[in-house]
Amino acid sequence: MTHISYRDLHFPSSIVQQAVWLYVRFNLSLRDVEELLADRGVEMSYETIRQWVDRFGPQIARRLRRVRGTPHPQWHLDEMYVSIGGRWMYLWRAFDQEGEVLDFLVQSRRDARAALKLMRRLLKHQGIAPKTIVTDKWKAYAAAFCKLGLVGHHHQAKSKNNRIEGSHVRIRKREQTMQGFRSPGSAQRFLSIHAAFYNHFNTQRHLISASEHRALRNQALTSWREMIAS
Repeated sequence: MTHISYRDLHFPSSIVQQAVWLYVRFNLSLRDVEELLADRGVEMSYETIRQWVDRFGPQIARRLRRVRGTPHPQWHLDEMYVSIGGRWMYLWRAFDQEGEVLDFLVQSRRDARAALKLMRRLLKHQGIAPKTIVTDKWKAYAAAFCKLGLVGHHHQAKSKNNRIEGSHVRIRKREQTMQGFRSPGSAQRFLSIHAAFYNHFNTQRHLISASEHRALRNQALTSWREMIAS
């Protein structure tokens, strides 16, 4: 596992890790995190926090992705509008049945070519083909599914895709807090970090008891501290 070096920083590694965790894990602005840390006696600029997220966020995300298990064989695909550099673009997203973020792709178009590109990324990164893909009734998905020669079941029904459509709200709130993304590249990088953090702490709270949720949350926090230690 690649070593994360916190050398040559003016703050302890624990402060850096806390700042990155707060910003990515919760719907907070950089200035919100700055004030939360100031309340704990840690004075710094929000621009310092931005630099830490850019530097350490991808490294931590890679570690988190390495410990994820095999995804559920039923995948949900959908797309949404996002504001990037003042321009509306499409964010293509894929979830599994258990709510894990599988992949996403920022594209300027909403067509069969973009749908095909997302599916190819999914197959490459996940290393398995799904048994079922759930999408809305837009024909581009069916065209991409056919071109790839997938033998799983393609279920096209808007009502069956409420899981991923509901998750768009979380991205929309994040987009508003950040006042839009600056570029397609920065959107792709941040959302990659965001997805890894979300997956690690996702307990499917609505399906389990409070005691089970607390146990899983504590387990996630423990493994999180171990992975970011060095």
